[in-house]
Amino acid sequence: MALISLEDLDGLDDEQLDDDITDNPEPMDEAERERLFNHWQAVASTHQVSVPPEMTGPIQEMTRRNQQREQIPFALTSRHEKRGDFLYEERVYPAGNWACITKGEKLYEQSISLAFMKLMRFICKENSTGRYLGITIPIVSNIHMMADSNSFEKDILTAYYLPAEFQANPPQPTDPDITIVYRSPFRVIARTFFGTTTEETISPQITMLWEILGVTEDLHHDNYMVAVYENPGVQCRRNEIWFIRRDT
Repeated sequence: MALISLEDLDGLDDEQLDDDITDNPEPMDEAERERLFNHWQAVASTHQVSVPPEMTGPIQEMTRRNQQREQIPFALTSRHEKRGDFLYEERVYPAGNWACITKGEKLYEQSISLAFMKLMRFICKENSTGRYLGITIPIVSNIHMMADSNSFEKDILTAYYLPAEFQANPPQPTDPDITIVYRSPFRVIARTFFGTTTEETISPQITMLWEILGVTEDLHHDNYMVAVYENPGVQCRRNEIWFIRRDT
């Protein structure tokens, strides 16, 4: 199966994908399945990973259900602007069950891409219920800084918040790499940015938010979260950098 070029991918805009695939209730024919798989393969190649053939089913399932997304609940405690421009907001996320997986590839984007594919398979019926669980947003990755405070440790934990329907009785993964983790409530400072998420794009966001906040010991300096609101197939996706309060 040939890969489409990045130029082809640029020409395949999100509106086309929505019209031709996402909103089509009928089963995809072979040409549609191939085009969709090639689209994901081309995106994956920019993260220096490959999409295995067994991802074909989960990709189709999540594409068909792309508009059915559940926001992770939170309480907004404050919002900060300067001259009308948004700076950051503070939120409290409740206790809950998350499906978590850790990957330690050479590059950050490789780790999150491989982790997300495994989580997709868990969501798409590879779980003890045998059901499609539904997507929640955002998908959140934990970053730990090296001793120099300038580079990321290789192990990245990527987490998917279980939908409300499954919080009381979490489905168990069939993949031993995925574990269900109960997290206590936590408080974050959140700032939005757009585009791809790599160590090179995230690091400036961390620096920028520290410059806005100034020196404070109330936040962790060696542990951050990156929240992603769209799937890797979206070219200019919405993300957030989260700083974590020490008292959570």
